[in-house]
Amino acid sequence: MPKFFQDAYPDALAHCYGCGRLNPYGHHIQTVWDGDETLTRFTPEPYHTAVPGFVYGGLIASLIDCHSTGTAAAAMDRAAGGAAPAARFVTASLHVDYLKPTPLGPTLEIRGTVKEIKGRKVVVQSTVFANGVATARGEVVAVQMPENFGASPA
Repeated sequence: MPKFFQDAYPDALAHCYGCGRLNPYGHHIQTVWDGDETLTRFTPEPYHTAVPGFVYGGLIASLIDCHSTGTAAAAMDRAAGGAAPAARFVTASLHVDYLKPTPLGPTLEIRGTVKEIKGRKVVVQSTVFANGVATARGEVVAVQMPENFGASPA
């Protein structure tokens, strides 16, 4: 089994800005199981600023988004008894609540919990922590990517 969920993504589907290992400009987030939760650690760079000293909210949303779709893939795989998340998921809905300003500097922890698996849909709640304090919480409805997703129209 790959160390990180994103390492199992096939090359053709590993270009996402947030989690694609093949995107040279992306965030390259890496997610693992931590008991029944999933965990991603990410250290924002100085250019991820909103106002001096604080992280840009769009980055927070993208971290929640990609962490949650990776969690969805791993949860679906785990429910099927697999060893590595093979299916890719895309975001059907993203809702983010900003609880407190997220300070720029510390490594962030994003923790995800699977709320529901139903058919091709997985609902994930993810929370961003800075220095152990929850600063944002999001819910993602992720759907399994159709096999022909991204294929050129005929």
